[in-house]
Amino acid sequence: MLEQMLLRGRFVPSEPPKRRGATSSEPDQGLLAVMAQILGSVPWGKIGLGIAVLFVTALVPWGTGQLLAAMDRQFMHVEVAGPLKGESRNALERHAGQWLGKSFFTTDLADIKVSLEQRPWVESAAVRREWPDRLVVEIREHKPLAYWNDRQLISRTGEVFLPRNREVAGVLPRLRGPEGRSREVIDRGRVMANALDARGIGFAGIALEERGAWTLTLTNGIEVALGRDQVEERFERFLTVYGERLASRADQVERIDARYTNGVAVRWKPLAQASDNNS
Repeated sequence: MLEQMLLRGRFVPSEPPKRRGATSSEPDQGLLAVMAQILGSVPWGKIGLGIAVLFVTALVPWGTGQLLAAMDRQFMHVEVAGPLKGESRNALERHAGQWLGKSFFTTDLADIKVSLEQRPWVESAAVRREWPDRLVVEIREHKPLAYWNDRQLISRTGEVFLPRNREVAGVLPRLRGPEGRSREVIDRGRVMANALDARGIGFAGIALEERGAWTLTLTNGIEVALGRDQVEERFERFLTVYGERLASRADQVERIDARYTNGVAVRWKPLAQASDNNS
């Protein structure tokens, strides 16, 4: 009897005790907790990085296309800058115009620079790109110092150049000498020009002959023979005699020979010689 009661007590289900205050929303709260736990375990940083990579990857073909389009842009205009005297702006534009239609980015500007600097009047050229399609060329011309021999000019930096229109240089001293000796002629001419200028005498030029003899020319047309030796001493002697005896009669003098030891020889113009003989 006792055994039957124990069996009956073991198999008869009993209702679980109800918790005080429990409601039907508890299953919903559990679901939210599970979802929060799931979402919290998601690696959002890696997902965001992946999305960014995908976005950039999608942009690469577009960006490449834009870059290639820019690379295909061509020079359409040429602008020549800088003050010009010997060069023609139109001629320079035509010269640089051979690069019109060339690639804006891939054209080697050094080639354009070298080509422009082959022109006689151009001392240096600066070349640059100007977006979107302009080629800008800035020219610096030679500054002429003197005429050299029959057809050339000498720049202030001592460079000999041969322009077709050398006459645009205007009134300049005339230097002559063997090829390759221009620097020697320039240096001696500069010294003499300064000494003459200090005495109010104009310097027109100087010539060096193949055998080494020097001849000075004044702006009043008088030639002064200085020879090959003791050129500085002879020049000083000329200055002394000219200042003391000849400056007042310079319009009558044709040539002065300073190759003498104790003085100079004067060749008078024909009318002056006749006047001296009659007096």
